[in-house]
Amino acid sequence: MVTKIQRRNKIKARIRGKISGTAQRPRMTVFRSNKQIYVQLVDDLAGTTMVSASSKGIEEGTKTEIAAKVGQAIAKKALEAGINEVVFDRNGYLFHGRVKSLADAAREGGLKF
Repeated sequence: MVTKIQRRNKIKARIRGKISGTAQRPRMTVFRSNKQIYVQLVDDLAGTTMVSASSKGIEEGTKTEIAAKVGQAIAKKALEAGINEVVFDRNGYLFHGRVKSLADAAREGGLKF
């Protein structure tokens, strides 16, 4: 029997085989825990994190609303760093709920993907 974590890791490996981030177009990767959501822009060629944001310190609203605030925050930080195009990496999570809310808010904030 395949567990939920094994299933997500299999999907994650499949996605990472197809996409990669560069300095001009970094990979926007999302990690979702039960309480928090984290997002970072990664340059895979250099192996560095360029910009990151998380829901730590944001306590008002539902998890989906908090994810939208994190999406706006990453878009703002990315534009300040001169990044306006990214490759979205959902990290094996389904594209709905908090992940979709974060992505939509990042798009509204000015990121293109």
